[in-house]
Amino acid sequence: MITLDSVLLTVGKGLDGDRFNGSAGNPRQVTLIQHEHLQVIAACLGVESVSPSLLRRNIAVSGINLLALKDKVFRIGEAMLEFSGLCHPCGKMERQLGAGGYNAMRGHGGITARICKAGLVRIHDRVSYSRAKPTEAK
Repeated sequence: MITLDSVLLTVGKGLDGDRFNGSAGNPRQVTLIQHEHLQVIAACLGVESVSPSLLRRNIAVSGINLLALKDKVFRIGEAMLEFSGLCHPCGKMERQLGAGGYNAMRGHGGITARICKAGLVRIHDRVSYSRAKPTEAK
């Protein structure tokens, strides 16, 4: 995992250069985590901090409760995404974070999303959404 200043999100392909190799219908085209949860995860592990690059999530955001995006289409930078589910931790968290990594991530894993409209996402781009349901916003 590497940190970028910007990345292109492409419909059906995910993030440019990502390991994702799925189809347009795949609900896990993009994974997002709340930056505020990194300190909670670190506290659960008894460490000072946890780098977002360890968590196998594509985008870390702050200032918004990602669960507020449930059943919504939302924008980050030029891209439009659709909430597709919760991003539960997997067993790989034990390797990434050490013993207890899986349990530290429970409830803090973030969300998954499909890309509805391609676009560039840059560091510090805001996450915004309307109250419309995904079918109404398309």
